[in-house]
Amino acid sequence: MKKYIVLAAMIAAALPGVASAGMPEDVKSINDNWAHISYQMNGSSHQTTALDQLAHQADVIVARYPGQAEPLLWQGIVVSEQANRANIFHKLSLATRARDILARAYSLNPRAGNGGAAMSLGVLYYKVPGSPIGFGDDARARQLLQQALALDPNGLDANYFWGDFLYDQGDKAGAKAALLKALRAPHDPNRTVWDAGRRGEVQALLKKIG
Repeated sequence: MKKYIVLAAMIAAALPGVASAGMPEDVKSINDNWAHISYQMNGSSHQTTALDQLAHQADVIVARYPGQAEPLLWQGIVVSEQANRANIFHKLSLATRARDILARAYSLNPRAGNGGAAMSLGVLYYKVPGSPIGFGDDARARQLLQQALALDPNGLDANYFWGDFLYDQGDKAGAKAALLKALRAPHDPNRTVWDAGRRGEVQALLKKIG
């Protein structure tokens, strides 16, 4: 509960009426809060409530920097996380909203987030069911994930999601190679919570592959 109260205070600091520290710092605040919710917060109800507050923070920051891809990218990531944790009745509508936000970020700057816009959009395309249920498209996902990998060939995220996609496609050998490469990515001292959390996900998927 203490962590939840601290997070709520951090999010409140980014709401209207408070001076902005600048776009890089504002975007990083979304990034850091998302990592805390995803990897450190316990209790699905607390995570859901915190994500709702973080989505509001992201809306404020997007409005603060109109026409900028980076805030949109992180807004889309937060909404994607909401979709991931939502009940079956809300998953698709949230995933569709995330896709539209990320597509806008991608159209503004395909290289946004060092390939993060392409990668996050690609993840949605292979995670969401295809027609007639949803908009999923494995071919589009492959294209976007390869673009992200080209922009960040040694990156932790780019290789993790490429590996996860290959595993989803039944290519265990390719997935394992990508995941091992992900673990060789340099550690990020500015995003320690994300860095540790993502590496844990890589290890878990490697264990699943065997």
